[in-house]
Amino acid sequence: MPCQSAQHLPTKLLKHSLRTPHPGLSKALTFPSYSSSSSSSSHEIFKSGTKMGSYKLGDLSFYSLIENYASSFDFGSLEEVLLQMKRERRVFLEKNFIVVFKAYGKAHLPEKAVDLFHRMRREFQCRQTVKSFNSVLNVIVQEGLFSRALEFYYHVVASKSLNIHPNALTFNLLIKTMCKLGLVDQAVEVFREIPLRNCAPDAYTYSTLMHGLCKEGRIDEAVSLLDEMQIEGTFPNHVAFNVLISALCKEGDLARAAKLVDNMSLKGCAPNEVTYNALVHGLCLRGKLDKAMSLLNQMVMNKCMPNDVTFGTLINGFVKHGRASDGARVLVSLEERGHRGNEYIYSSLISGLFKERKFDHAMKLWKEMVEKGCQPNNVVYSALIDGLCREGKLDEARKVLFEMKNKGYLPNSFTYSSLMRGYFEVGDSHKAILVWKEMENNNCNHNEVSYSVFINGLCKNGKLMEALMVWKQMLSRGIKSDVVAYSSMIHGFCNANLVEQGLKLFHQMLCEPELQPDVITYNILLNAYCTQNSISRAIDILNIMLDQGCDPDFITCDIFLKTLRENVNPPQDGRDFLDELVIRLAKRQRIIGASKIIEVMLHKFLLPKASTWAVVVEQLCKPKNVQKAISECWSRLIG
Repeated sequence: MPCQSAQHLPTKLLKHSLRTPHPGLSKALTFPSYSSSSSSSSHEIFKSGTKMGSYKLGDLSFYSLIENYASSFDFGSLEEVLLQMKRERRVFLEKNFIVVFKAYGKAHLPEKAVDLFHRMRREFQCRQTVKSFNSVLNVIVQEGLFSRALEFYYHVVASKSLNIHPNALTFNLLIKTMCKLGLVDQAVEVFREIPLRNCAPDAYTYSTLMHGLCKEGRIDEAVSLLDEMQIEGTFPNHVAFNVLISALCKEGDLARAAKLVDNMSLKGCAPNEVTYNALVHGLCLRGKLDKAMSLLNQMVMNKCMPNDVTFGTLINGFVKHGRASDGARVLVSLEERGHRGNEYIYSSLISGLFKERKFDHAMKLWKEMVEKGCQPNNVVYSALIDGLCREGKLDEARKVLFEMKNKGYLPNSFTYSSLMRGYFEVGDSHKAILVWKEMENNNCNHNEVSYSVFINGLCKNGKLMEALMVWKQMLSRGIKSDVVAYSSMIHGFCNANLVEQGLKLFHQMLCEPELQPDVITYNILLNAYCTQNSISRAIDILNIMLDQGCDPDFITCDIFLKTLRENVNPPQDGRDFLDELVIRLAKRQRIIGASKIIEVMLHKFLLPKASTWAVVVEQLCKPKNVQKAISECWSRLIG
């Protein structure tokens, strides 16, 4: 007569038998000891069971083995347990497979989870339900394989043999996947179908779709979704509010963001660290740094402590607006509150101080960072090397690079590019070329930035042929050139009196939508033609410049003013030329550009005509342009 399976024993009796063998069962039911970390334990159990023949392991023992092997990621032994259970015709439970799916997810093995899902019924006679389906779908989504997740979803749902009906969790995962792939319209369609599938969207569903809409710049639709959410009786949580507040702050719409914060508080959902961090970020983007600082105090008053993200955002805001010294004071405040500045904060500050030519302050901060036990990493070392190169202290930069390597940090393309730029700026092109070769020897790939720096330096140092060779090498390797590299090559050709060659590259830029020439590129060509006294060709380039939506700047004006005074007979002061330029810009409704030209005219004591003033004022006073002009004035005052 076959031995009774442990699964069919009463629970109390089974638990007791695991601790103290029951007199009547001591011979019939024995459990060998095993270690979950040992891959050989399953072999021992199976071998001992076969030899003794007096018992048959219970299903619960197998389930325990599955959990233990899954938790230790011993998938080889796990497979053996499943196959042994199959041979002994044990009962498989869906929850056992879900444990394995989660383990595959943590081990970043999504395809293993998919394979096991399909084996469940075919090989182990365990019917899949929406629970196991969701578990595998979540593993794929968490791994970031969104296209694969969609493929798996449609395959399973379309399978009549599986007969799995998605539930609310499935739709949440599906909407997240579609939003990550940029298929927001399809995500909205799925969202609208949820009630038709006898499901109801929850706060997570709404938040996920709001996030997807915001990423696509469809903030108004996302805000409408918040209103709909409340009408439908779903209570908005922190995530929903914060998604919208963050998006509005990034857009610079701080007024609407503030209203949402008020709405959030009225709903009994107090702003948290994420909310305040979004507001601080928005204020920093708009240059309202003092208001961002005062928000810290409000944060503390509301018993919401600023964290590293808050301080990092604020410090980065000060650095970006040329106020690195104020950012350093924020760091002091951070440390007084018991926080420690991390390597990213120090990197931002050190880099910012160097850019503001505050060498001593930057070096003092570097020493303080090391003394406080904050170990510099690649980012901080690179920032220091870049700053030393900007100061022309190439020997010191080399020493820091040597220290960086000795401590096990590998220089990246930014590090080497800073060194190359530094050597080129002091006129030592030989050492710059050696740095370029050093990159290759250290297996540091040349990218578009390093190519731009190298080409620019070679052209500025009169090494046009070498620059041309590097240019061809870059293109042959499939690396796309950027505007800086193009402009550098055009400048090199123009300096070598090969303007037509430079013009060919210029026309190549015009054919590339992502590589439109900037004002620097135009000024290079304008200066080349004006130097050759080819004013008509220069005017042609100026016309292209205006047609392409690029506004002239102070340098553009100076190039033409110098030419009109020195190369035209009789000489002209350039008043009429600039006046006409203002009119052309105003008629194209490019008021900011027109205003800049007027600034140049006033600075040069070349007063615009009364009719020119009238055209500009008329454009400024158009309803659509008034707010734009006011905003521009404010941003200039703040900046």
